[in-house]
Amino acid sequence: MFHVRYFQKKSPTSDQNYLEMDILNFIHWNVSPEIFAIGPLHVRWYGLMFAIGFLFGYQQVEKMFKHENVDAKWLESLFIYMIVATVVGARLGHVLFYGWDYYSQHPIEILYIWQGGLASHGGTLGILIALMIWSKKVSKRSILWVLDRVVVPTALVAALIRFGNLMNSEIYGVQTSLPWGFIFERNHETVAKHPTQIYESLSYLVTFAVMLYMYWKTKAKDYQGLIIGVFFTMVFGARFFIEFIKEEQEAFEKGMTLNMGQLLSIPFVVAGIILIVRSLKKGPIFYQNQPSTVKK
Repeated sequence: MFHVRYFQKKSPTSDQNYLEMDILNFIHWNVSPEIFAIGPLHVRWYGLMFAIGFLFGYQQVEKMFKHENVDAKWLESLFIYMIVATVVGARLGHVLFYGWDYYSQHPIEILYIWQGGLASHGGTLGILIALMIWSKKVSKRSILWVLDRVVVPTALVAALIRFGNLMNSEIYGVQTSLPWGFIFERNHETVAKHPTQIYESLSYLVTFAVMLYMYWKTKAKDYQGLIIGVFFTMVFGARFFIEFIKEEQEAFEKGMTLNMGQLLSIPFVVAGIILIVRSLKKGPIFYQNQPSTVKK
């Protein structure tokens, strides 16, 4: 809901009071993170966004594999690897990067994923490790080949997950006077904060659009590492800058010049730039039965 306030203000040139509209039309956010419940089953926005993202991702990669005459059997094993790696990696990333002091004393709670606590950097590392194993065992191709394909829908999944964070009223920014500031009432906030979940979600949607264009409308998929390089640079570059207006996620970040999210983003941005340069220098690479997009 949008809130407009009117108040009495003293005129600087007169003793008369006048009514002035406060242009700061902040958004009061008090949405339940739960969609509905049936007995012990609770369906939450965050989980729904996660599920929708993976279903869409499956459909997109299936379309890519058909386009490239890839064995359809690869798809099922690929997404099993992806789902397990995302959840396990994101959870361990949160535990190790943000909450080790607590979880080292309460190790059983590492398993309590339903209580929240997933880190995107950990999820990314988990996926990289899983796809390295998948590439050696299943596709027998470079890990860059599969990364250039799965990151296309991954950008949309990331956008949906940030929307889930918004519905959970979590991971938002510092105080703002901008008119689109959110007052997160479920957390007993009384001042408007930057809705950084929306900023990140929008940046990931832009990345998704760029990834789609690169894959379907250009020769980028033939340059191994180019699409994943652009993905790393755009996603973690945006994350790095947005973190400047985020609230501290953990107490240990207080006083840090760069917070944990930024420190973890820098290597991915650097890796992305290296991958872009490397792929353009090496030129296109093709596999058997893969249709060429390079004109001869």
